[in-house]
Amino acid sequence: MTSVVIPAHNEAAVIDRCLRRLPGDAEVIVIPNGCTDNTAEIARGHVGVNVIELAQPGKSGALRAGDAVAKSFPRIYLDADIELSPGAIDALVAAIEAGALAAVPRRELVLRGRPWTVRAYYAIHGRLPAVRDGLYGRGAIVLAEAARARFDEFPEAIADDLFLDSVVSQDERVAVADAVASVEAPAKLNDLVRRLIRVRAGNSALRGAATGVRQSDRWSWLRDVVAQRPWLLPAGVWYAGVTLYAAWQAGRKSEIAWGRDDSRSVSA
Repeated sequence: MTSVVIPAHNEAAVIDRCLRRLPGDAEVIVIPNGCTDNTAEIARGHVGVNVIELAQPGKSGALRAGDAVAKSFPRIYLDADIELSPGAIDALVAAIEAGALAAVPRRELVLRGRPWTVRAYYAIHGRLPAVRDGLYGRGAIVLAEAARARFDEFPEAIADDLFLDSVVSQDERVAVADAVASVEAPAKLNDLVRRLIRVRAGNSALRGAATGVRQSDRWSWLRDVVAQRPWLLPAGVWYAGVTLYAAWQAGRKSEIAWGRDDSRSVSA
């Protein structure tokens, strides 16, 4: 049996879709945290789903609560708003059973209807080696029991996927091509900037608190992307500017909080 741990903060619009696409034999644990909508009620309407409701919002606390009761491996940490392709979980579990310690789906960004400012940013971001090889930004990570045994509990950090990225080495992980996670890009430039500020602040906080976390490579956009594809230079300049602005704003943040990212359009 596989355990699926799903933190959920105000995910009433998507939690039903998420749960309907999970294997029927999986142990499913939904942790609504700090919700002001009926996420918990919808989750309880699914037979066999264990709902652990927390009063305070916080993804780390939700992950810890789910981990505390989960019984099985492989263990899947899944964001409620991520749309996985049919058979994706079976393919991810198969990768673990074949010997990988961590498995993630291939990410497909939904950019339809987004302005050029958002599309230009992701034309660079999506080609970065760290994005292709890392465990983050996909909304679904599967761990083998041996990988989960490498840490006690999730730290108090927003960047939980960056933390898991530090748990396994590059040769212990696999991105499964047959498993696809559809990730909605921010709908507008302001939404993108807000998300980047939040991500940068969360990543910086984790790097300051934990060892072995992947460091940011500030010149990868130029060396690994634009230098190999000169026609992307205008997008690269835009990417660098937006990234620098977000990093500057993140440095001014004294506190960051977990919450639902409403910057994306939700697919039906």
